[in-house]
Amino acid sequence: MSLRTMLGKSLGGTGQFVLGLAILAALLAGLHLAAPTPTALTPADGDAPASSGQAAASTGGTSPYRDKLADYGVCRGTDPACYNDWDLPRDDDGVVRVLVFTATGSSRHAHLGPLLPAGMNPPLTSAHVAQNAVVRWGQENGFEVDWTEDVRQLDAPAKLAPYDAVVFLSNSRTMLDDASQTALLQYVRSGGGFVAIHNTLGAMYHWPWFQGLLGGANFYDHGPHRDGQIVTTDRRDASTRDLPPRWDFRDEWYNLEPFPTGVRFVAEVDTATIGNHTGFNGHPGHAGDHPVSWCQYYDGGRAWVTTLGHDSAAWTEDSALPGAGSFEKHVVGGILSAAGARPFCR
Repeated sequence: MSLRTMLGKSLGGTGQFVLGLAILAALLAGLHLAAPTPTALTPADGDAPASSGQAAASTGGTSPYRDKLADYGVCRGTDPACYNDWDLPRDDDGVVRVLVFTATGSSRHAHLGPLLPAGMNPPLTSAHVAQNAVVRWGQENGFEVDWTEDVRQLDAPAKLAPYDAVVFLSNSRTMLDDASQTALLQYVRSGGGFVAIHNTLGAMYHWPWFQGLLGGANFYDHGPHRDGQIVTTDRRDASTRDLPPRWDFRDEWYNLEPFPTGVRFVAEVDTATIGNHTGFNGHPGHAGDHPVSWCQYYDGGRAWVTTLGHDSAAWTEDSALPGAGSFEKHVVGGILSAAGARPFCR
């Protein structure tokens, strides 16, 4: 006679029920697994200590973000070992090709102008100041530029493969579908260059891989559009080597949550020059530690990111905006370095 049968006869219906509960409790206890302890990223050269977005994690608080411990499951950081140098045809054709993608999912910045028609290289008007600027800068600095807002132009890795860099410029919310997400991922993994400018920090919030591509950061909010002074924190980088140590500029000075980690900061805003740091959604700002541009190797590719570029005057030819010339040199250097035409993330 089995033990189960013997216990059934001796315990009766009520006893069997109690015994069953006890066995179930024991099984659940045995299956309980303690939450794994995340492994911290090794701080990069120029990486910053925990900021406002990291404070709760470092002090034992209950913030949902553990920014210093974010793990996107890829090789990332400032070590070139994270780059896939596959010697593809685009690397040997002697031409630097750049694709500018300006699709928006909700809000749209004035510097992008009205929505563009479908297809590649649709007609631009004078209102498309940012797209016109990148085209003009390419002509002046030796790189070819295509532009589109049509996600179908990004729906296969082969469509992105010819480009040395893909520039995502002030996108917003969800503007990529499954096919274009896969194509971008495969492009980056093949050693592609990625540039994110301004509101692209506020795009694809629900795709963790993309957040990692942005440096583990997202736009949270900002204060008033106002003047400030940018500090060039790393003069070795291609995007900063021709810039003055400090330069005036006007922007929204994005507050970031999560805060970027594992990247090399190349420029920051001097928070003493921008007044109140609190954003419209209550973010307290990054007093004393407010990066505006950074770079990293990510999942086989190169990524250069800047939060700058809100003001349409920053993109306008012969602009009178203080710092517009420095902004142009900064973005051009970022594009060329991400494309592999200049040393990257030095």
